[in-house]
Amino acid sequence: MVSGALLLLTLFVFPMWNITLEAPQYPVPLGMNIHINKLSDDNPNDLQNINLMNHYVGMKDIPDHLKEFEFFPYVVIFMVIIGVLLGLKANYKWFLAWFIAMIILGTLGMYDFYLWEYDYGHNLNPHAAIKFTNEDGSPMAYQPPLIGTKTILNFTAHSYPKIGAYFLALGMLLALVAYFIGYNQAKKVHI
Repeated sequence: MVSGALLLLTLFVFPMWNITLEAPQYPVPLGMNIHINKLSDDNPNDLQNINLMNHYVGMKDIPDHLKEFEFFPYVVIFMVIIGVLLGLKANYKWFLAWFIAMIILGTLGMYDFYLWEYDYGHNLNPHAAIKFTNEDGSPMAYQPPLIGTKTILNFTAHSYPKIGAYFLALGMLLALVAYFIGYNQAKKVHI
């Protein structure tokens, strides 16, 4: 359990998510990494180039700072401390509670990410230089996929977890394994 909780600290080192845009005019795809406290270029100047490109279709600039960056680090530190304390002092049943809390927090984080992507891809400047419409005449949206691959005009957008998310999942898995080990040991004692 303690090891699982401590693996969350890797989120301060590695990105959680990556969105990459491939297009014929960009021999090297453009990409951005999403950390718990910042956005970063996948390659030098990618965020700047994405902002320049998106400006023409009316999308907002990718912000330098998101409000979530102010509290995500505190949530991670809190869950690490709680996980370590549970691992050292608590009954194995609390390991499952920690795991469920992490599932809930992860789901809320993904929902928040989806809302950000939705706003980013749908809330367009009506005075944009270039306007594309759907077949029904409605403005085209440029929302990247939450997870997976999606074609948007001549771009292929990829949205997938990065190493930080895999360490997070491993930490949660270790907590679940610790719960089952404790459960099986408790069953043997009562037999």
